[in-house]
Amino acid sequence: MSIKKATLVLEGGATRGVFTSGVLDLLMEKEIYTSHVIGVSAGACNALSYVSRQPGRTRDCMIPKEKDLGYYYGIRDFVKEKSIMNMDMIFDRYPKEIYPFDFDTYFKSEIECQLVTTNCVTGKAEYMTERKDRERLMKICRASCSMPLLTPIVNVDGVPYLDGGLADSVPIRRAESMENEKIVVVLTKNAGYRKQTVSKGMQKIYRRAYRSYPALIRTIFRRSFEYNKTMNYLDQLEKKGKVFVIRPQVKPVSRLERNTETLHAFYEHGYKLMERKLDALMEYLGK
Repeated sequence: MSIKKATLVLEGGATRGVFTSGVLDLLMEKEIYTSHVIGVSAGACNALSYVSRQPGRTRDCMIPKEKDLGYYYGIRDFVKEKSIMNMDMIFDRYPKEIYPFDFDTYFKSEIECQLVTTNCVTGKAEYMTERKDRERLMKICRASCSMPLLTPIVNVDGVPYLDGGLADSVPIRRAESMENEKIVVVLTKNAGYRKQTVSKGMQKIYRRAYRSYPALIRTIFRRSFEYNKTMNYLDQLEKKGKVFVIRPQVKPVSRLERNTETLHAFYEHGYKLMERKLDALMEYLGK
């Protein structure tokens, strides 16, 4: 079932994104697809598998079944690679060999998929698309998922980018600009969650790490303010029935959770919660 003039907004949150995987897997099993998708960070990974119609794929990527397929680096490799995650594994080996990504279905899809990145030079969000080039698509997704301090900056078309969540964690305004009739938002934090401001100690670390990108530093320092403002606005829209929001009703996992049982439980929570709320969603969508 294709839902025309409907936008799906997917928040990030690193491994918390496995909740979103559960939500989307239920929708894909029911063959419910919106006309537009906007994915941020881990939400970008989920967006790709949704558009390529591959239920279970992002879950498998986030919860590898075999230890040697894991994507976390140890301390020695972290120092060497300057990354807590093996990004080559996630965005090269996974889609090409281990958990093959269906590029053909993705590129043929009528769904418009935008992946959110943060331009390090301007400090602003960019909403990027790719309909032909496999390598560029994965590079954009990689950039969207590149957490500050923990993973390297990614260059796309010669421009440095980091995690889309820095500049636009939940792109509800972007969704509204599409002028679609319906907006469905999948969050990875509980109702009422608000971000804390960056501590003075962390401010020093960010300034040192990104001294070449003053606009990026300003964006990072303003992130909590912008996020909290967005959440307040989203709450208002939800109360008015203008958007449909699904969020965890249990304590979310940590953003770098490694325990497979914990991750599976959070995935199942997303799947079963969407199953329970399916009738309400379809009523909202007018189906």
